[in-house]
Amino acid sequence: MAMRVATFAQTNTMISDALRIQSVMANEQIQESSGQISSDFGGYGSTAQHVVNLQVSVTRAQSYVDAATLADSRVQVMYSAVGSMTDMVTQLRSQLSAASTGSSTEANSAIATAQQYLEQMGSLLNTQYDGQYVFAGGKTETAPVDITSFATGTGSAATADTSYYSGDGEIASVRVSADQAVSYGVTADNSAFEEVMRVLKFVANSTSLSSSDITQALDLASTALDDTVAVQARLSGAASQIETASTRQSDYKSFAETLSSDLTGVDVAAITAQLSTYQSQLTASYSALGKILSMNLASYLK
Repeated sequence: MAMRVATFAQTNTMISDALRIQSVMANEQIQESSGQISSDFGGYGSTAQHVVNLQVSVTRAQSYVDAATLADSRVQVMYSAVGSMTDMVTQLRSQLSAASTGSSTEANSAIATAQQYLEQMGSLLNTQYDGQYVFAGGKTETAPVDITSFATGTGSAATADTSYYSGDGEIASVRVSADQAVSYGVTADNSAFEEVMRVLKFVANSTSLSSSDITQALDLASTALDDTVAVQARLSGAASQIETASTRQSDYKSFAETLSSDLTGVDVAAITAQLSTYQSQLTASYSALGKILSMNLASYLK
């Protein structure tokens, strides 16, 4: 069956249209299955750079969230450790107050408690999180406190002593956005911790406690308690800043992901409907082509 010259142009146009519809359908079938406009940036046309920028923003926001989450966990561990310190100082102060009545039994109890707490204080200042010492400054791989030599000898309630500390003075901080970093670190030689260590050593190494000794110890214990509570408050404030910033970054990440999805995603339901329409058009085109291609001169001479 030969195509007539008169129908060639029409047939050629119909074939071209059918091939075009097939190409469009093939592309939309891929979109329907993936939910994406394109599998590469080239398919996004003029919006490609916007898509790239949004994806970079999403990655950056997630890195801030991850850093904030880690820092917040460290702060929570530090806060808990300092809370234990305040509990110890509170208990010691209570026992010292009881000993101020002149009771040797209460004095001996305070001394025994201080000896026990001095060991515990050393352990608290060597607290670790994720394998790192949180009160060591920048030297997080090494235990910052050794009370072996510090705990010996006669203690002084008046003279500061940080000889137990071997860390450095670096204060930990975390970047929570491009323009905000939150400092949250506390080192084991912080004045509040030193005061706790000093009063514990002073009481622990006493063979007896005179009225004067108890007065000095009580005064130092009260100062140490106030200062450790202040450290806790600063840690709480840092945690609040970190958590607020993390929430803000999470919200921005969700916003950027939505924008990116709007630029790269397709309406699957709409694509499915279009595919159905194209399928009908293609079926009609093939039917028409079949009729045209079956025509020849003999058909008109019958």
